[in-house]
Formats: sequence, structure tokens, C-alpha cells
Amino acid sequence: MKADPPGGRKPLDLSTASQPRGQVYIIPGRCKGCGYCIEFCPTQVLGESKDINAKGYHYAVVKDGGESHCVNCQFCNLVCPEMAIYTKEASSDAEEKPDEPDGSKDE
Repeated sequence: MKADPPGGRKPLDLSTASQPRGQVYIIPGRCKGCGYCIEFCPTQVLGESKDINAKGYHYAVVKDGGESHCVNCQFCNLVCPEMAIYTKEASSDAEEKPDEPDGSKDE
């Protein structure tokens, strides 16, 4: 029988560990296009929209094919000064979208 390593730490068993998955929600009406979420996303899930919101800004969007790369680190939540973006842990069950604030109104 093998003894535990010093400090009681055991290596991660990659056969049982899973990478977290997140779902990104963006409220376009709140976004002012600062780009912090895009710059700080470690998996480069976000990009800038070609469209503009009611305030005249190019808001953040999830890049094509980027939906499956979010790891729910929540950096975007932390750096957004307008609270226009947030993430939720993606469930492996049927994807249910949480109630979202209406992004079309100027707040």
C-alpha cells in the first residue's frame, strides 16, 4: 500500500475530475463597451459585437463557438463596472435560462 505524499495532498485523479462549465449572460443595454470582460477572459470566450446598443456602444458578445469554453471563473462579473455580464454554472441537464433583466431599457 502506497503512503500519502507529504503534507497530505494527493494528486488529482483526472479520470474522475471534470472541468467546470459556465453559461455567459450579457445585458446589452447596460454595456458601455469598455472591453474589460473581453480582455480578462482567460478562455477568450468574449468578443465585441458589430451591433450597437441604445447608448451607442459596441457591447460584448460570446464569440461563435465560444459557448462551450466558459469555465465559470466569473472574472467578467468582477471586472464589469456596469454589471452588464454574469455567468452561471452550466447544468448538464436541460439548459434552463434564468430570468434575465431586460437589457433594452436605459437604466
